[in-house]
Amino acid sequence: MEAEELLKRFALVKRYTEGDRDFTGINLNEANLSRINLSQSILRRASLFVTNLSGANLSDANLSEANLNVARLSSTNLSRAILNGATINVANLVRADLSAAQLIRASLIRSELVRCELSKTNFSGANLTEADLREVKLTEANLCGANLSGANLRGASAASANFQEANLHGADLTKAELSGVNLSNADMRQASLQQVNLSSANLSGANLKWADLTGANLNGADLSCAKLSGANLNGADLRNTNLGNASFVHADLTETNLINADWVGADLRGATLTGAKLYLVPRCGIIAEDITCQWVDLSPAGDRTQIQQFNSPSESRKFLNHTPGLVQIVVDALLDYSANSTLATVYSEIARHYRAMNFPPNIEVGYRRTTLTFRFESDEHLLPAAFLAIIPFKDAVQTQRNIMVIGKNIESQNLEEKRIVQLRKALSTATNKLNELMDLLSNISRVSQPTKFFESPTQTILISSGQESLMVNSHGNFGKGGASHQPSKFSLPLGQKVVDFLASFDYKEYPENPVNSVRG
Repeated sequence: MEAEELLKRFALVKRYTEGDRDFTGINLNEANLSRINLSQSILRRASLFVTNLSGANLSDANLSEANLNVARLSSTNLSRAILNGATINVANLVRADLSAAQLIRASLIRSELVRCELSKTNFSGANLTEADLREVKLTEANLCGANLSGANLRGASAASANFQEANLHGADLTKAELSGVNLSNADMRQASLQQVNLSSANLSGANLKWADLTGANLNGADLSCAKLSGANLNGADLRNTNLGNASFVHADLTETNLINADWVGADLRGATLTGAKLYLVPRCGIIAEDITCQWVDLSPAGDRTQIQQFNSPSESRKFLNHTPGLVQIVVDALLDYSANSTLATVYSEIARHYRAMNFPPNIEVGYRRTTLTFRFESDEHLLPAAFLAIIPFKDAVQTQRNIMVIGKNIESQNLEEKRIVQLRKALSTATNKLNELMDLLSNISRVSQPTKFFESPTQTILISSGQESLMVNSHGNFGKGGASHQPSKFSLPLGQKVVDFLASFDYKEYPENPVNSVRG
């Protein structure tokens, strides 16, 4: 240590020992101050260029607007320090403790922060371009609006941190722990996010174009309105995610786990979806033109026990542009409050016994009529759901008889054996629930307020995903404004009309040997 440096250090230590804490604007360039104790000192606008402060204690110090470029700060204690507006470019902060420190709008371009303790640190608006942040701890840190373009965050731990509107363009976050982080509207273009943990993270509106998310964990994350065009999501876990209105144009979703994800409004044009796990994923309300998809996995566990294969692009496009099947009950009366309350109770009870009806109907009240519309992802539920949905109405008996007539004629129709078994099984499940439900619903009707709504004439109409409709019952007095009662009529032909309706169903495939089916 040279004499001049020793003198600088001695003078500084002497002032500090005597109780002086204000070193505003001091020039300590290139000084060796390793292991010095300057805790709670005021070093605002201090010049510490190339200064050696490794192992020093600067906890609770004020270094606002200080020049720490190329400084050595390895293992330095900067906990709770204030470094707002400081320049710390190309500095060595390896293993430094900056927990709860303030670095608002600070500049740390190409600085080394490997294994730093940065929990609850405030980096809002800071410039960390190409900084080395490998294995840092950023738990609950604030990086809102920070510039981390090209930064290395491999193996970083940043649970519950705030990266809102941060710039992570080209950053490397491989195997980083980012569960519960806020990355809303962040720029993550071309970022490396391989095997990253982003479970329950907020990525709404984030720009992830051409990002590599291979094997990433996004379970429960919010990716609504996110831009994922060209992104690689091969083998990623997107279970339970919100993908509403997200863009996946030309994205790679090969074998991605999308079980129970909501992607209504998503744009999948040109995407690759071969092997994607799509159990409980809505197949309507998305854009799926020019996709590449040879097969998808529809098994509840994503174990390939239920595979849907496609022999052509048109088949996969049709499957992913699915239109839900509908059961409509049109009531020739206006819905009153008493009837509305009874409907909610009745349909809640029915749904408890028949899970396919777990969503309440859309109720549209017109000038004279009320329309109840139930939506179903699988057409096989249309007949059994209509069989149960009509229960509250006086027309129930006749409507159910008509549905049973269709059921008895299914076996005589020109359908594949597995289709017949599938339809008969679904209808049998509903009819087996009837007696059990009738006892429960009779108790509900006894305590409900009296209303004539359920005695009004009805029409029950089924609309398949293939847009074929079938009216299974229409009361003879429907639309006649209280004219004398006419018997209900089952006027539809039991021939080609029923065949066309059943043939328009969007059936799911369940091959006997799904593994061989995929490989073949």
